[in-house]
Amino acid sequence: MMSRFGRRTLAALTVLGAGTALAGVAVAVAASGDQEEKPRPVRASVVGSAEFVLPYHQDEDVRSFTFDARAAPYSRPLPGIPGGLPTDARGTVKVSHYSAEQDTTYTSKGRVDCLVTGVRTATLTAVITEVSPGGPPIVGNRVGFSVYDGGDGGHGGDRGHGKGGGEDRVGFSWNGVNLLPKGSTPPEEAPVGTCMAPAPYAPVTKGGFAVAHAELPPPPPSPKGSTGPTSSSPE
Repeated sequence: MMSRFGRRTLAALTVLGAGTALAGVAVAVAASGDQEEKPRPVRASVVGSAEFVLPYHQDEDVRSFTFDARAAPYSRPLPGIPGGLPTDARGTVKVSHYSAEQDTTYTSKGRVDCLVTGVRTATLTAVITEVSPGGPPIVGNRVGFSVYDGGDGGHGGDRGHGKGGGEDRVGFSWNGVNLLPKGSTPPEEAPVGTCMAPAPYAPVTKGGFAVAHAELPPPPPSPKGSTGPTSSSPE
C-alpha cells in the first residue's frame, strides 16, 4: 500500500507534468503565431496631411496636401468600359498654399477618381471641385499626386529637410512638371489622365502620409448572360 508521502509525491509530479505540457502548448502556439504573416489590407488607401518644400525653389510659402483616398475597384463605369477599372477610387484631396507675398492662403478641394499603389508608394488623381477666392480657375480639371511613405518615425511631427532616409515625399502634376512642348511656341500645361503623376520629388517637412498597399484585383465575375467586357486593353 502506497504511503501518504508516496501519494503526495505522485500527485505533485502529476501536476508538474501537466503544467509543463500546457506551457509547451502555449509556447508552440505563440511560436506558430509569430510565424504567421500579417494579412494585407483588402483595399489600398492613402491618408494623412503634410507640409512640404520644393527642392528647386526656396521661399517663405507654406504648402500642404491632405489625402483621404481609398480604392473602390470597378466602381466607375466609362464609355466602352461598363465595369470600370481596377484603379477606380473614392475620397478627397485638399491643397493648401499660403502665399507669403500675398499673406493669403489659397485652398482647393478635389474628388478622387483613381488610385494605384506599390510598396510604400502611390499615385492618385482627383478632379477639382472647389477653389477658394483668388485661386486659379481649375474647377473641373484633373490633377495628379504621388506619395512615398517613408515609414514610422515622424508621422504627425516635424521633420527637417535633408535629414536622410525615412522621410515622406510627395509629387504633383503642376508647377512645370507636366508641360506639352509645341515646337517654337511656349509649352502649355498638359491634361492629366487617371492615376498619372510624377515621382514624389518634394520632401515632407511636417506631418506625414500612410500608404496601405494592395494588389489591383481582377474584375468581378460577369453576370449570367452577359457577354460584354468589364475592362479594355490595347490591341
